Amino acid sequence: MGNEYLALDSTRIVMTVEKLSIRIKERFPESSLSRVVLQVYDVALKAKNEAARMRQPIWWVRFVYLLLAVGLAGLGVLAIESLRTVQLSTDGASLLDYLQAIESVINEVLFLAAAIFFLAQWEGRIKRQQMLAALHELRSLAHVVDMHQLTKDPDHFHPHSFSTPSSPRREMTPFELSRYLDYCSEMLSLIGKIAALYAQDFDDPSVLAAVNEIESLTTGLSRKIWQKLMVVYSSPTFGGIYVSQHQTTAPGG
Repeated sequence: MGNEYLALDSTRIVMTVEKLSIRIKERFPESSLSRVVLQVYDVALKAKNEAARMRQPIWWVRFVYLLLAVGLAGLGVLAIESLRTVQLSTDGASLLDYLQAIESVINEVLFLAAAIFFLAQWEGRIKRQQMLAALHELRSLAHVVDMHQLTKDPDHFHPHSFSTPSSPRREMTPFELSRYLDYCSEMLSLIGKIAALYAQDFDDPSVLAAVNEIESLTTGLSRKIWQKLMVVYSSPTFGGIYVSQHQTTAPGG
């Protein structure tokens, strides 16, 4: 068995979001949800390109790192040569001069080690900041999707329900509402998968924590949606068809 099932395929994720956008536009052409899914598509496409770019080295950073490393190494060599000069002329040099030369060499070595360590982490920090910014955008997008299902209350299908003057307009049939809520749940799931693309090839604790947070967020929001869907499926329209057959999803599309 190959490795095609051991990692997320960014191309397939983009294709899935594109297909979902078509389904939503066909079913709810004038809804704001059809515009939100286009934003999810743009973010998925961006994540695909960003994930591929993050796997590549940042050459200008590595070039600067190389120049500074060579320069600092040269400073270290000069310091050692200075110490060697003092050692060769100990007959005329004071003990204080010798100790000062040793201290200078130690300082140069410590500075060299600290600078190389900082530069070695520089590229990772740049990528981490870019990924965290993209993940913040995904987190915000998940909340936008949740806002679109917030007023989609299935309780109004209850025989004894009634609307107040401030109640939102509810013109969807039970089937339409089930599809709408299911689309929201699919978008949230895809947002979680898009977030996982960033952590797939970048083993950074901060990025992994942000991805896990988004996945927990989208899972929790989807759970609320499925609670609403269970109410829809238990309504008179669905009760005799789906609940009695122990099904939990309506026909797709």
